[in-house]
Amino acid sequence: MQLVVRRDRHVPTREVDVAEAAARAVVTLLADERTAPGGPWYDAVAYWSDDRIRKLVRRADGKRWDDVQALAGVTVTQPGPDGHATAAVRAFVPGPVRPLPRELDKLQVSGTQFAPAGESLTADAVVVIEVSPLIELTSGKLAAQCGHAAQLAWEAMDVATRRRWRADGFRVRLDRPDPAAWAATSRPVSVMDAGFTELDGPTETTRACW
Repeated sequence: MQLVVRRDRHVPTREVDVAEAAARAVVTLLADERTAPGGPWYDAVAYWSDDRIRKLVRRADGKRWDDVQALAGVTVTQPGPDGHATAAVRAFVPGPVRPLPRELDKLQVSGTQFAPAGESLTADAVVVIEVSPLIELTSGKLAAQCGHAAQLAWEAMDVATRRRWRADGFRVRLDRPDPAAWAATSRPVSVMDAGFTELDGPTETTRACW
């Protein structure tokens, strides 16, 4: 699954807002009626979900951001505080890494970094995603890991909680526990990154609870 984050060259976007928007975008796509059996996205999502789950985060601005809106997917926006841009992330229907649509292929993956300032503005979200305090992640990698945590939460929760989350716009709150709290707790969802990119070997990156 390709995720594209809008970058504003003039106003900074906060990393936490990008990560929360990415998580929401992933679940919004999975919950879309076009992903249901018989829908036009069902086969692609089912194939990807069958032990092939991978997410790549790219960035775009200006016309390049506008161009990717024509590709099959969903866009989610997440307001930031005063002085920061609204985060916007588009999740695309999963497909092969190669070949990619031209609009996606020319977008950069590496070095995707946003302003690390501040904590989440989201209150009373159905789902909380916790980030490991033991590792460092680029903003792009963090967005991908939060998207994965949100996906696993969606797949694990009961129908009533799914309905409640949908009614809440799939909002999530991103928390960063300290090492002691991280070591002392466990959550229903734990994301283990395989270590193919930024991390050295399998590493727990995020957790989710609801």
